[in-house]
Amino acid sequence: MRSRLSLIATLLLAVVSASKSFAAPATIRDGGTLQLGNLTYRLDGIDAPSVDQLCIDDHADSWSCGVEARDQLAKLIGDRQVRCEDLGADPSYKKRHIGICTLAGETTSLNQMLVRQGFALNLESSAKGRFKDDEARARENRQGLWKGCFVAPQEFRRGRKDGALLGGSCRADRDREIRAALFPDDLVMPSGCNIKGKFAVRARVTGNVGIYHLRTCRSYPALTEPDRWFCSEEDAQAAGFRRAYNCRGSDRGR
Repeated sequence: MRSRLSLIATLLLAVVSASKSFAAPATIRDGGTLQLGNLTYRLDGIDAPSVDQLCIDDHADSWSCGVEARDQLAKLIGDRQVRCEDLGADPSYKKRHIGICTLAGETTSLNQMLVRQGFALNLESSAKGRFKDDEARARENRQGLWKGCFVAPQEFRRGRKDGALLGGSCRADRDREIRAALFPDDLVMPSGCNIKGKFAVRARVTGNVGIYHLRTCRSYPALTEPDRWFCSEEDAQAAGFRRAYNCRGSDRGR
């Protein structure tokens, strides 16, 4: 009887832990990812740009929209504490969790705020796209990313140069020029994010889409046209990249 009660108690504790929510100061990783203590959360239900994504603004100039999305999340949070409802491990990267995160004293989640402000897209595959109306209003009002021209963040992360162009400033007669600006050969390195990523067919052997190169890798200097830039190895691995085999030691890219 005691063993049965102990088993029930253990199961109940596991259920509570899987959905725990606690408040803490946040460290911003990118426009859709933050860290509370030792846990990193991807904001559930949204698709936000990575820090290395480029967009076109409403003046037809290249714009570091991924950096802007990260900064926008930082501005929303300020010095306030964040509470995240833990929804469990991220299916794409087990060391990261997915969560619904809310500022102390607010009822609207950061997830929804970012979509409303146009710095993230509604993710259709999550909970039947619960932020669809927020995205529609942001698109209609040309807020955030929608003021210019861009590809969906998940399309950028996959290197889909033929993905649909989104935004109020896309011009059909400038399709080739716009795509060249969104996917330049010399992708600019975001400040503090010096890990190079390159899409590679051979990486598929290990179930990845590409290979990342640290400063300690012999291949680092020769890779002059990376497809992606990452701020940490965790970010690179979460995006489906594996470390180059010719690296020495450990380097977080900071």
